[in-house]
Amino acid sequence: MSANEEILVGYDGSADAAVALRWALDEADRSGRPVRLAYVFEWLTVAGWIGPGVAPGIWPDEHARVQVEELVRKAAADAAAERPGVTVHGEVFDGPPALVLQERSAEAAMLVLGSRGHGGFGGLLAGSTAVSVTAHAHCPVVVVRDGQVATSGPVVVGTDGSEPALRALGFAVERAAQRDVPLRVLRAWDPPRDRWASPGFDPEESTGIERAAVEAELAPWRETFPDVPVEITAVPGSAASLLVEASRSAHLVVVGSRGRGGLRGMLLGSVSQQLIQHAACPVAVVRE
Repeated sequence: MSANEEILVGYDGSADAAVALRWALDEADRSGRPVRLAYVFEWLTVAGWIGPGVAPGIWPDEHARVQVEELVRKAAADAAAERPGVTVHGEVFDGPPALVLQERSAEAAMLVLGSRGHGGFGGLLAGSTAVSVTAHAHCPVVVVRDGQVATSGPVVVGTDGSEPALRALGFAVERAAQRDVPLRVLRAWDPPRDRWASPGFDPEESTGIERAAVEAELAPWRETFPDVPVEITAVPGSAASLLVEASRSAHLVVVGSRGRGGLRGMLLGSVSQQLIQHAACPVAVVRE
């Protein structure tokens, strides 16, 4: 299996990284993909931070390097022993975590991150490294927080008909089929701001139009995965608020990296960032 079929995990030994690794191992169990743990170490020089994109030639403390390599080796070995059917590798990289993970994502099928970390991922707080990587990665990114992982509930996907949303829909259907859980498709749409200026506005008619659009998007996926139960929710309101609320009873929430229409605010920094910050379950952001 080639490198671009691997599941890459940002790993630093923190509780959130351990949860991200467990999520990745579950995904690997179902998909047959290998897992690679990536520990990214950025260290201070006497003068301050090394500039972006500049990796150190040597570590200031060789003992620290040995400790990190042993941490990653043991984590990979423990994961492989726990999941004997999954191939697990570990690797240590030098440089700014966000930049290194973005670059490595070009060779991965999926990147899984904890929402915050420590040590080598000292800056991995939701809203910083996690958001940056999600915004610029070359593959789907799943962000997991300690205590979030659910064993039941549907896979929820937000869709607005845009190309990124359609890719997210495909990703979501496949995960629902793998996990044998229902799929819930959420379509948020904006009612007229001024009802008086739109005397012909019919909420039920608008809801019907949006549902029909979702059915058309789902048609090829229903044929491919006929056994996946599907629920469609088309309602007026804020996409971010509705998806965060839906996450409380979800297995996974999936969104595209950008959107339009009812999810016209789905740019990283708005809907996706709010989900990374506030969702009650893991969040997958599917990029082009």
